[in-house]
Amino acid sequence: MLETQPTSTPPWAIALEQAVGELNASKQRWLELPIARKIEYARNLLTGTVRTAAGQVEAACEAKGVKSDSPVAGEDWIGGPYIVVRLLRLLIGSLEDLRRHGTVRIDPSRIRSGDDGRAVVQVFPLSNYDRLLYSGFKAEVWMQADVTPRNLADHIGGVYTAAETSPGVALVLGAGNVPSIAPLDMVHKLFFEGRVAVLKLNPVNDYLAPFLEDAFGELIRDGFVRIVSGDGEVGSYLCRHRGIDEIHITGSARTHDLIVWGTGEEGRRRKAAGTPLLTKPITSELGNVSPIIVAPGKWSRAELRFQAENLATQMTQNCGFNCNATKVIVTHREWDQRDALLNELRDVLRELPTRPAYYPGAADRHARFVEAHPNAELIGSNRDGTLAPVLIPALDPDSEALAFREESFCAVTCETSIAGESAAEFVGNAVHFVNERLYGTLNAGLIVDPRARRKLRGEIARAVADLRYGAVGINQWPAMAYAFGSTPWGAFPGHTLDDIQSGIGAVHNTFLFNRPEKSVVEGPFRVFPKPAWFVTHENAHAVGRRLVELEADPSPARLPGVVLAAMRG
Repeated sequence: MLETQPTSTPPWAIALEQAVGELNASKQRWLELPIARKIEYARNLLTGTVRTAAGQVEAACEAKGVKSDSPVAGEDWIGGPYIVVRLLRLLIGSLEDLRRHGTVRIDPSRIRSGDDGRAVVQVFPLSNYDRLLYSGFKAEVWMQADVTPRNLADHIGGVYTAAETSPGVALVLGAGNVPSIAPLDMVHKLFFEGRVAVLKLNPVNDYLAPFLEDAFGELIRDGFVRIVSGDGEVGSYLCRHRGIDEIHITGSARTHDLIVWGTGEEGRRRKAAGTPLLTKPITSELGNVSPIIVAPGKWSRAELRFQAENLATQMTQNCGFNCNATKVIVTHREWDQRDALLNELRDVLRELPTRPAYYPGAADRHARFVEAHPNAELIGSNRDGTLAPVLIPALDPDSEALAFREESFCAVTCETSIAGESAAEFVGNAVHFVNERLYGTLNAGLIVDPRARRKLRGEIARAVADLRYGAVGINQWPAMAYAFGSTPWGAFPGHTLDDIQSGIGAVHNTFLFNRPEKSVVEGPFRVFPKPAWFVTHENAHAVGRRLVELEADPSPARLPGVVLAAMRG
């Protein structure tokens, strides 16, 4: 006779017990599953993601209060199914290499030795489609210092080449802002680390549940994945559950610390004493006060406009609810076009359509940052649930400004100017400033025109090497390191539980590098046609939909549709 559950146990806890129990029963089977079978699961997941893409975007737009046939919907096409489909396609290629050759093959011409001897691997572009659609873009992965070209092969392959492996059940605490984050964190646990996993969706975007349950359907059916919704009580219950072996969170450092150390005075005492409440392994991606360093140069009006649109995108895409949104623009104090760039940026921000600030707490954070900075400029006005973008110009770099210490997680960005007797000295001073004064290490950017680049070649190379960030972007949004899939995404290595900043660990990374340090993405100073991820692109929704189709089934016949849609931006 089956024992009945105590009547005091809530139904959701009974369901979670069952879910965790089923995952524990299947974790050894998943670890031992042949790579060929895992490839089948990944292909099925890719197909399911494409099948549910339009419905997912429709639901995301409805939740965010925007029209699914408007350009703004492009953000959810590109930041949702497109990125997931691309990463899965690349991952399948790596798994095929492992199945056939026992390693992920890399053309030796893509591997170079950095100035300090470390291995640096070019991971983008990877196909003629990449070269055509992202003309002039490239991306490298810089391995940690002791990984050299000679021993690189020993640090590729994830769980598939590890000397010792053990099964496990992972809890993924999903992010509420970008729809690709949660499924890709699950993909990382399953296919890179060999873990079965339960995904706890964030209440902000638990509208994803039916689409993810469909896409992950085969993995759910066979006991390798569970997807649950609920409030913080559900997440807390799972974090403490004896059947959960490890945790991954994408969110805020505050939420991380509540999980690891606990709440209130007890949590503060535990953190001070180094005695965490949570003793399970936990990895994390926790945001950043993201800087962009602007090297001085002689820019044309068209170049000023392009880079103003570039900066406006990094500030306001997804209403600024991005962990990689630009928060500090660092300019040269003596640059004679500093005011021209900021004025052009103001003009672009004024032209953007308003949309609801859908993320909880945004209005309070927005108001707190405006109040904390007397020179804050609202570019427009707050009304009907919208929040105007905020620019805080001329912030003293020696101050203890809130904008340097805390991520606003809304469209609030400051500008600060750094001295330097020359452009070269400025670049060095700016790198020191962002490394030492700003909170977090997730991503940073450099903007430098081709003419200045020729004069500052050595300084820019040193800046890229010296920036202690997990992703560095040159001329384009460092978020491209999130989007390309072949580039690892996460904080710069070295954080600890009691000083977590942007987190511990990295995800994505379809070459399955075991010890990456940073991803470096470089794009042209100006791009034509306008990038589809720009908030000023007038046909981004059509481009995004066609990109999903192309990534799912790369074909020359699909390419003209993408290009024509992009040209209408």
